[in-house]
Amino acid sequence: MFNFKIHKELPNGLGRVGTISTPHGDIETPTFVVVGTKGTVKSLTPEQIKEAGAQIVLANTYHLYLEPGDEMVKKMGGLHKMMNWNGPIMTDSGGFQTFSLGVAYKYGISKFIAASVPPIEMVEEAYDKLRQNKKAKVTEDGVEFQSIIDGSKHFLSPEKSVEIQHNLGADIIFAFDECTSPHAGYEYLKQSMERTHRWAKRSLDCHSRILENMRMAGPAIFGIVQGGRDESLRKESARYISSLSFDGFGIGGSFEKEDMEKAVGWVNKILPKEKPRHLLGIGEPSDLFMAVEKGCDLFDCVSPTRIARNGGIYTKDGQINVTNKKYREDLQPLDPGCKCYTCQNFSRSYITHLFRTKEILAYTLSSIHNIYFITNIVSRMRETILSGNFENYKKEFLGRYYKN
Repeated sequence: MFNFKIHKELPNGLGRVGTISTPHGDIETPTFVVVGTKGTVKSLTPEQIKEAGAQIVLANTYHLYLEPGDEMVKKMGGLHKMMNWNGPIMTDSGGFQTFSLGVAYKYGISKFIAASVPPIEMVEEAYDKLRQNKKAKVTEDGVEFQSIIDGSKHFLSPEKSVEIQHNLGADIIFAFDECTSPHAGYEYLKQSMERTHRWAKRSLDCHSRILENMRMAGPAIFGIVQGGRDESLRKESARYISSLSFDGFGIGGSFEKEDMEKAVGWVNKILPKEKPRHLLGIGEPSDLFMAVEKGCDLFDCVSPTRIARNGGIYTKDGQINVTNKKYREDLQPLDPGCKCYTCQNFSRSYITHLFRTKEILAYTLSSIHNIYFITNIVSRMRETILSGNFENYKKEFLGRYYKN
C-alpha cells in the first residue's frame, strides 16, 4: 500500500524526483505539503486546494485530539471523509507542541535563529527557567500539557500519539518526538535527542501492535531525526532513526537559518536514499530549493496561507503586501503571468478592496494564489530535474525573486 520509487537524481547533489504510492493516490515528489491544521486549509474548500496544485495535506494531531477529538473523527469516517479530501493525508505527531507550548510559549521563540543575532536566552540557567511553568512539560513518559481551549490537563505519550493518528486515518503518520528550541545548549539537546530515540522505538512498537491487531494494511510511519544545530548529534540521530524499520523519515527540530543547508546535508547523506524524507516546517522559496537539492522529497509550512490572510502575496519579483495603498488602483493580477484562478479573474485593486473592507473572500483568493505559487515552484523543480535544467531554473528564479 505504501512505496517510494526514484525516477531521476541530480548529478551533483542529493536531490531526486520520485513517486510515493499511498492508499489514497500517488504523490509526485518533490512536493509541498499544504497545512490544514484542524482538518481544513483556512478559507478554502477541498476542490480549491486541489485546483491550486496541492497533492497532499497535513493535519495537526494535537489540535484534532482536543477538538473534535480523534474518536469523533474516527466516527465520522476518518479525516478523508470528514474533510471530503480524496488525496493523501499526513498527520504530525504533536511533538512540535512540546516546543510551542513549552519553552516557546509567550516568548516568541522561533525554531530558527540567525547566526549573527545572539540568542535571547542562550545561557543554560536562563533556558531552564523558560522550561518551567509552561503549558507543556516534558517527562520520560511523554508530555503533560494544558489545553489551549479550556486549560484542562492532558498527557501525550508516544503510544497515545500513534493511537490518535491511527484514529484520524492518515496515510502517513509520524513518530512522537520533542522539538527543541534553537536556544537550548548541547547537554539538553543530547538528552532530548536520546529521549526522542526512545520515543521513536515506542512509537514504532505501538504502530506495529495496532497493525497486527487490525490484520490489514495501515498508514506508513516516519521517524524523526533531531539533534538541534550540533553536527555530531544530528548525524548520531540520523544513524539511529534509520536503523529502525520506519517507512520514511522526517527532519525536525531547530536550526540556525544560515546553517540549515549544512544540517540537512549531514542528515540526508546518512538516511537511506530508498526511503522518502520530509523536512518539517519550511516554506521560504530559497529554503525549498535548498531542501530539494539536499535530498528532501516533502516539506510543509503554514506560511503560504498564513501570510496570505495578512495580505502577503508571492510574486515572481518577490513578496508584496496587497493591503498597501499603492495597490488600490492597480488593475494588474496579483502576479502578472500567473495561471492560478485568482490571477486569471481578479485584480490587485479588487483584492485590496476586499482586505480593506474585511471581506472573507480576501483570504480565499490570496490563499489560492499563494498555494498555487509555491506548489508550482516545486512542480517546476520536478520538471527541471527530469530535463536536466534544475540549476538554470534555480538561478533564474532566485535571482529574480530576491533581486530587490
